[in-house]
Amino acid sequence: MPPQVDPMRAYRARRDAARIPVNAKYHILGFISSGTYGRVYKAQAKDLNGNIITDGPSAGVYAIKKFKPDKEGEVITYTGISQSACREIALNREMRHENVIVLREVMLEDKSIFMVFEYAEHDFLQIIHHHSQSLHQAIILPVLKSFIFQLLNGLLYLHNSHILHRDLKPANILVTAARPMPATSVNELSPYTEGGVVKIGDLGLARLARAPLQPLFSGDKVVVTIWYRAPELLLGARHYTKAIDCWAVGCIFAELLALRPIFKGEEAKLDAKKNVPFQRDQLTKIFDVLGTPSEHNWPGLTQMPEYKNFLMCERQENKFSQWYRQRCRTLDAAYNLMTQLFEYDPLRRLDARGALAHPWFREEPLPTANAFAHLPDGVSYPLRRVTQDEAPLTNAPPVPTASHAAESRPGSGSYAFNRMTGAAGPVPGHQPPRKKSRME
Repeated sequence: MPPQVDPMRAYRARRDAARIPVNAKYHILGFISSGTYGRVYKAQAKDLNGNIITDGPSAGVYAIKKFKPDKEGEVITYTGISQSACREIALNREMRHENVIVLREVMLEDKSIFMVFEYAEHDFLQIIHHHSQSLHQAIILPVLKSFIFQLLNGLLYLHNSHILHRDLKPANILVTAARPMPATSVNELSPYTEGGVVKIGDLGLARLARAPLQPLFSGDKVVVTIWYRAPELLLGARHYTKAIDCWAVGCIFAELLALRPIFKGEEAKLDAKKNVPFQRDQLTKIFDVLGTPSEHNWPGLTQMPEYKNFLMCERQENKFSQWYRQRCRTLDAAYNLMTQLFEYDPLRRLDARGALAHPWFREEPLPTANAFAHLPDGVSYPLRRVTQDEAPLTNAPPVPTASHAAESRPGSGSYAFNRMTGAAGPVPGHQPPRKKSRME
């Protein structure tokens, strides 16, 4: 029998030859982070002559996320694009909102996938750590209010698009630094901003919630980092709603206010058969502050899959007002907003639209489009650290040294970086237990 001829081979060869290599299109400034998913680099766009673009809609800095190929032992196998990577790419390509991170393009080279995102210099976790460890003072009210308003604004856009984020946490909420805005910048994909704009990042766990192809639970049994996971998820809910994201916003709100996580529990790990365990410690941390729920404030509680385990938890009184007074002295409109985001019953929990309409946002000081507008003179946040990478982005010449990267201010060396766009992560002791990566 004559050998089979692949009729598409010639076409694929021509197509691959026509692709522009990543290093031909972007000048790599340095390495930001790595993880089980791959690596993230900081880069600038180049023109067709290889010169760095300094003006126009393509100018600016980008974060390039390179996915690792799948491995079987020591052998690299090319098995296509993972389901989560497909989901992340598909959703990001459809998103166009000022408070959601922008995916500029997706590139394929040497069977590796590269996602090119707009670059954000800061994130909520980096800012929290800077206030708690360096400044030793709270985030001022105008900045805090602007952060929460913009976060809710981006979340409303996702929810109106029938998308659940499912992994909202401080490390995934990015904030742009001030950059000059050229007069020619009219393209919506331009990375230029006035600074202080909140960007929701990392849609890798996001799912369409309207007529999904399969039940949400069957695809991802564990969603949301443990400290920000809603009680219905902790009690084993198979069906859940946008309310899980709103609970996470309440946790982020409290963390920005207190400069530490409000519900800092230990995560029980999956067993050898990948069964999801009862998260007793995390629920206990929630009950210690909000009190133990009942059928009175959570109708349907008795129907939750983990209700029998729940009955073994110690009964607690609601002490949230005491928690809040220790930090703000008076129970104001912000307290009222937070209590509505922390409703146990998902049906009663305030949604993003309702939260944006809350009276707190109509009180002075009003939220601003530039969250940093009211920062005192001389107060700024450290830039993201960029270093020399031991492994280049592609098989092109090595990455330039860190001297080509943006200035790194004192304190920035303490941060690990988020797997999505180089968002700063916590120093040891502040990071919640990591969920098993969806790329593993």
